[in-house]
Amino acid sequence: MRYLHTMIRVSNLEQSVDFFCNKLGMREMRRVENDKGRFTLIFLAAPGDRRRAAEETAPLVELTYNWDPEVYTGGRNFGHLAYEVDDIYQTCADLQAKGVTINRPPRDGYMAFIRTPDGISIELLQKGARLEPKEPWASMANTGTW
Repeated sequence: MRYLHTMIRVSNLEQSVDFFCNKLGMREMRRVENDKGRFTLIFLAAPGDRRRAAEETAPLVELTYNWDPEVYTGGRNFGHLAYEVDDIYQTCADLQAKGVTINRPPRDGYMAFIRTPDGISIELLQKGARLEPKEPWASMANTGTW
């Protein structure tokens, strides 16, 4: 058995692609438009997984967009996606500069949380050892839920 992808339903395809690709830096690996089923699937790879995703088609995030409007509730019930980053502070600063709310700042130099436009939590984890706590992160309060 091997991990292939995680599927999340999105309510606004353009907004979600912007979030995952333009803000998080993921890349669209393939897209499926299904007229009969009235849905679009977009498979995304994280920057550090692009080569492997192109060769093996895994691991990926699958954005599922149903063309007929639906209201999705309980995004937090999904749990979260987790990504390892080279520098938690720089990653959070870059995301913040792009308008992303850091819901749980990396006060400990190791872990932060953000949320997608549909309320799915994303955990960011520092690669290797935790970084020394530093400002403004060390004293920053949580914003909303994560």
